[in-house]
Amino acid sequence: EVQLVESGGGLVQPGGSLRLSCAASGFTFSSYAMSWVRQAPGKGLEWVSAINSGGDGLTYVDSVKGRFTISRDNSKNTVALQMNSLKAEDTAVYYCARQNRPYGSTSRSPGEYGYWGQGTQVTVSS
Repeated sequence: EVQLVESGGGLVQPGGSLRLSCAASGFTFSSYAMSWVRQAPGKGLEWVSAINSGGDGLTYVDSVKGRFTISRDNSKNTVALQMNSLKAEDTAVYYCARQNRPYGSTSRSPGEYGYWGQGTQVTVSS
């Protein structure tokens, strides 16, 4: 059974940093691209970042470029999102998700990610 468990969310002041982590199990982790997707209060899903199976192909939504860094450790079945210079508009529930097709190109569409974690809350407020 595919399982994704996010952790690391919390309350942080504007300009601060958080590191999110997602622990994966139930599949061959190193074969799949992974993504972080967020949902702000009252808003729809917004794709944030993706990383290919090998960990050397990284993509980001424009609003987080230069501030967020996605990474993965295939030996530990984890994917992380380092978030720096956080802004109030980053407040959201952050989900990690697994792309449906192994070894496929990374996708910016939440619909291409069939397995999701429970989410972790990130609140940026002073």
